[in-house]
Amino acid sequence: MGLSRAVPRPAPRPLGFVDYSLLALAGAVHAASIAWPLAHFFSPGQTVWFLQIAAMLVLAHALRRTRSAREAFFVGLVFGASLLGATFWWLFVALHTYGGLDPVLAVAAVLALALLLALYLGLACAAWRAWFSSTGAAGAAAFGALWMVSEMARGTWLTGFGWGAGGYSHLSGPLSVYAPWVGVYGLGGLSAGLAMAVVLWWSPSRDAQPGAGHHRMVRALALVAVLWVPYATQSAWNGWSRSSGALSVTLLQGNIAQSEKFEPDTGVARSLGWYREQLLSATSSVVVAPETALPVLPQDLPEGYLNGLKADLAASGRSAIVGLPLGDATQGYSNSVLALVPGAAQDLRYDKHHLVPFGEFIPPAFRWFTDLMHIPLGDFQRGALGQASFAVQGQRLAANICYEDLFGEELATRFSDAALAPTVFVNVSNLGWFGNTVAIDQHLNISRMRALEFQRPFVRATNTGATVILNHQGQVQASMPRFTAGALVGQVQGREGLTPFAWWASSWGLWPLWLVAFAVLALARRSRR
Repeated sequence: MGLSRAVPRPAPRPLGFVDYSLLALAGAVHAASIAWPLAHFFSPGQTVWFLQIAAMLVLAHALRRTRSAREAFFVGLVFGASLLGATFWWLFVALHTYGGLDPVLAVAAVLALALLLALYLGLACAAWRAWFSSTGAAGAAAFGALWMVSEMARGTWLTGFGWGAGGYSHLSGPLSVYAPWVGVYGLGGLSAGLAMAVVLWWSPSRDAQPGAGHHRMVRALALVAVLWVPYATQSAWNGWSRSSGALSVTLLQGNIAQSEKFEPDTGVARSLGWYREQLLSATSSVVVAPETALPVLPQDLPEGYLNGLKADLAASGRSAIVGLPLGDATQGYSNSVLALVPGAAQDLRYDKHHLVPFGEFIPPAFRWFTDLMHIPLGDFQRGALGQASFAVQGQRLAANICYEDLFGEELATRFSDAALAPTVFVNVSNLGWFGNTVAIDQHLNISRMRALEFQRPFVRATNTGATVILNHQGQVQASMPRFTAGALVGQVQGREGLTPFAWWASSWGLWPLWLVAFAVLALARRSRR
């Protein structure tokens, strides 16, 4: 009888061109899962959660095959750069079409930004390969924690740009039930950990014992069951808010061409005339005009323009929320909304807190870059964090401007006092800078995620779209066609009560997620040892 001897498995081959090409394709699929960009297979603008999981499986499988932290870094860099480039490619439209930047320089700027922000994921992948690339739950949990850390760092450091975070793909599906608990970054971490768990538990091990495949399948099925149980019983998980009554609203969409918006004889004149007419003719309790609907300072408006609006609103008992710049050369300028509420002792205002780099302030040492463009840029004053809501007919309306709804941890500061917490979010935006692109759908889905996290309805008044009414579950209740001028009339149901996310984020920001991530990494490291 002869003795059998185990034959060692060959060492994994280095990743090649085909592997990196698949990673780049997976990154693009991840971007598409956040807002489907085509008119085929799925509805345009739809989130497709299982495509995000599929893309993460490709990334996890490639990481599993890497031989060094250096190789893992490039895996994360390629995947991340493709993901981000395919997500915000529409920045090219703002830089070239409306900014006048040379097309080659505009493409280079978008690619440079994607590569720079992809460094976070590259470093996270390198750290996983160096310290946590073990099989089982520890390796999967560590990857989920590192993914979450990389997305939070990208979304908060150096002003932050969390556009394209993986959690936005999960507005529906089994992970959506966790949104009011852990927020969008927590959803991203869960999806990454799930993908790595599947890859680790299915990947053959060098020292696999008989029956190991059966055990892997049992573990995977148990994990899937655990994920689906909350989804199947979500009413017991997500009953955190209650109705605070209805409010009739009119949302205005002027569709002012971005190329003319700040031209005195064309866009400015049309804006002032059209919005005045709509504000005076609306019959709802609240009428909302988008960001910079009035594109000039109050002191530069025609004589009697603003006072005439106030008098008409006061006589009819209606309120208006209007986007316009405020300030002067002495005090500085702000991108703001003015709330004209009958009976209020003074005009109420909200000043934008989270400003856009290069658009609303110029970062140090980048004046040369902005000088290459022909965009009306300004260094605006930053508004305070957690500004008060507007009290209108028993509801508390919390304004946010443009991409401020991207920063859920900042919106959460308004929930620090439950008695004064918003009952409705009001977003005013102008996405005309990006043309008829998927940026409109991506921004809509960002608002939908905030509605899920806080269980609060959103009303969105925009220049070109998407002008919509969202309920507290992030579902579109009413919308108007994009790139048309008109008014959307409907009712919004206010909500009271605090979700777990609103409770902990209002007190500690994202620190609980940071602490959970580092605790998971510490336990995973200890388990590997």
